[in-house]
Amino acid sequence: MLDSAMKQQLKAYLQKLTRPIEMVASLDDGAKSRELQGILQDIASLSDLVSLREDGKDPRSPSFAITLPGENTGVAFAGIPMGHEFTSLVLALLQVGGHPPKISDETADQIRAIEGDFEFETYYSLSCQNCPDVVQALNVMAVLNPGIRHVAIDGALFQDEVKQREVMSVPSIFLNGELFDQGRMSLEQILGKIDTGAAKREAEKLEQKAPFDLLTIGGGPAGAAAAIYAARKGIRTGVAAERFGGQVLDTMAIENFISVQATEGPKMVAQLEQHVKQYDVDIMNLQRAVKLHPAALPGGDHEVEFASGARLRSKSLVLATGARWRNINVPGEKEYANRGVAYCPHCDGPLYKGKTVAVVGGGNSGVEAAIDLAGIVGHVHVIEFMDELKADAVLQKKLATLPNVDVVTNAKTTEITGDGSRVNGLNFEDRGTGEVRHITLEGVFIQIGLVPNTEWLKGSPVELSPHGEIITDHHGMTSLAGVFAAGDATTVPYKQIIIAMGDGSKAALGAFDYLIRL
Repeated sequence: MLDSAMKQQLKAYLQKLTRPIEMVASLDDGAKSRELQGILQDIASLSDLVSLREDGKDPRSPSFAITLPGENTGVAFAGIPMGHEFTSLVLALLQVGGHPPKISDETADQIRAIEGDFEFETYYSLSCQNCPDVVQALNVMAVLNPGIRHVAIDGALFQDEVKQREVMSVPSIFLNGELFDQGRMSLEQILGKIDTGAAKREAEKLEQKAPFDLLTIGGGPAGAAAAIYAARKGIRTGVAAERFGGQVLDTMAIENFISVQATEGPKMVAQLEQHVKQYDVDIMNLQRAVKLHPAALPGGDHEVEFASGARLRSKSLVLATGARWRNINVPGEKEYANRGVAYCPHCDGPLYKGKTVAVVGGGNSGVEAAIDLAGIVGHVHVIEFMDELKADAVLQKKLATLPNVDVVTNAKTTEITGDGSRVNGLNFEDRGTGEVRHITLEGVFIQIGLVPNTEWLKGSPVELSPHGEIITDHHGMTSLAGVFAAGDATTVPYKQIIIAMGDGSKAALGAFDYLIRL
């Protein structure tokens, strides 16, 4: 049932409806069906434009579709979309009810023009912060195009289905019965996969852009901060990013951003993007840099080549491509990725309810993951390479209170084992005795730090450290004049959001100083 605060808030949202909608529920005699029934009845009571039918025939129960009377708009939920998915539910109600989605007219026209029949199914978990973006994107597509249908499925509630389809990470997206993709995807990324000409059209558009004064490569905290500081100086500024927000999109709890007591990664990214868009900044998403072409003459334009084929030119650059989860590079890790090997405990943890898992890594991220998982899974093994955990004392103290967690230190993970389709164990070497031991389990969460996204710079004049990080001076300048760098891709110590933002601001100011001295 919805509490009074949620009802009041939802009632205000439902005033934006412009046409009647129906919720068609498929229910059985179970407790979850009764819970869903109560929620849907609450929603229907909040607006005269919302009605509820309980004669649905969907084989998944509990489930419900959101439709126009006498029509099938192709938007459905299997399960109870609360938690992170409650926003997805609210948006679906509004959009089916005629409230326009917050996308550009160009994107809406692109969706409407797609031809064919597309049956999308997305498996999500209620604790997954990456899933709502996928669910909401596919719901928008289903609302705008009658050839597209989408059902969002709570994987924790439909365990038999999850097992049959070997879904071991969320979000997992199926299209017409076949696996389409896994992991966080934006609306633009989904469109790019089904509208095959989109990337080429976008590349052609980018090729026509005039040179920038400052172009940021990367749209995480460092890139966003650099763009804001540059735009405030009144210079022509652009951001080209593989995905705006970067790794922060995959971060659940943020409690060390000074002045903000607690927030979540996706919320912070939305605020970052909103802040950047307050200025005259050209944001170009889904652009992965693959090569840097330095200026031919001092003070000339640098050129960056992207995987899409596009090339952008700029008098100065801020390289802020961030970092990604580091792999342990042992047999089985790659083979069983998304089949028992995972990197996001918040997203995939609910799929391992009651099971035995391991967390490889005893730093802050590893211990935080173990603490989170302990409340969901049956048992957690923490595997740490060093002879003691490296996490903060407060985290270690909390970990020690959990009865279903054990810690193995001085252990080198040597192999992740499986039966050919999914993980069934982990081998590690006792670094003290040399003895190799085996743990039987069903999931391995890898949390051993980050690796910089700088492979595309190898062979360029930009100097990298032995660890692949971009070397900068105290102004953020790299070894190449006019090219600056910031954030987790650089040698700056302590990879933190707040440090990346300061680093990006410094790099932009350094670039502006460079420009005015040309």
